[in-house]
Amino acid sequence: MTVARSSMARAGTRGASRRSARHAEPSNLPSPYDDLPLQELWETYQKAGDAAIRNYLMEKYLPLVRYNAERIYARLPDEVDLEDLMSAGLFGLMDAIDAFDLGYKVKFETYCAPRIRGAILDELRSMDWVPRLVRQRSGKVEQARQRFEMETGQPANQNDIADRLALEKDELEKYMRDGRAVGTVSLNRKCYPGDSSRDVREIDIIQDEAQSNPLADIQRNDLKELITKGLSRAEKLIVLLYYYEGMTMKEIGSTLDLSESRVSQMHSSILARLKAQMQHRMKELESAGE
Repeated sequence: MTVARSSMARAGTRGASRRSARHAEPSNLPSPYDDLPLQELWETYQKAGDAAIRNYLMEKYLPLVRYNAERIYARLPDEVDLEDLMSAGLFGLMDAIDAFDLGYKVKFETYCAPRIRGAILDELRSMDWVPRLVRQRSGKVEQARQRFEMETGQPANQNDIADRLALEKDELEKYMRDGRAVGTVSLNRKCYPGDSSRDVREIDIIQDEAQSNPLADIQRNDLKELITKGLSRAEKLIVLLYYYEGMTMKEIGSTLDLSESRVSQMHSSILARLKAQMQHRMKELESAGE
């Protein structure tokens, strides 16, 4: 029962820290601890474990969280949220305050920075879709490539990297394929500002390839009727099977019980007649436009 309550209290503290990360700036409000020497404040906290002192220390060292989070964020894609990194950094700061000992004889800023960065990196690893083993293999491949290019001054190909790592070519290709980045985009992210107060999102402008366009269907049918107008049944089938069904001359000949050469001959004749017909229609359109 005690363990359960402790876990719930811990979760509540972390939830509060995550919420406070959304406004992770010092409050600048006066505190009763402002006039106390920092050394005395740390000694009091380590003796009594006062939660009010811990909150004061967290607010005092909050700029360290933002500083480390922004440095890591600068090397990450835009999809990563800075506030999420700061939330993870707050956990690292909290753990550093609890574990800090004045007997270490080091400044707290020096002690807590690696813990803050470690907490942020742990959060990023938990968000990573690639297993750690795959990342390690990809790192070895990249290191081998860089060493080869530094030693020879030439770009490394797959055979060079495979020889350096003593791997079969198929195995190396698997390593590279598994570690290849996969781009993910949120459909709810802003695409561009809209005319009103509502921004246009990616999901608002994405094209649905499965949905038919009525205008395109009408134009396609009109074009089909124009092309096949005045053709015999066999000639219509040649046009439809070749251009709309993607069949070869040989396949069309088998379907119509004609030789491949006869189908090719009829196809050439059809194209010549269609060319003359389209030129005649162009003249009609030009004269109508005048």
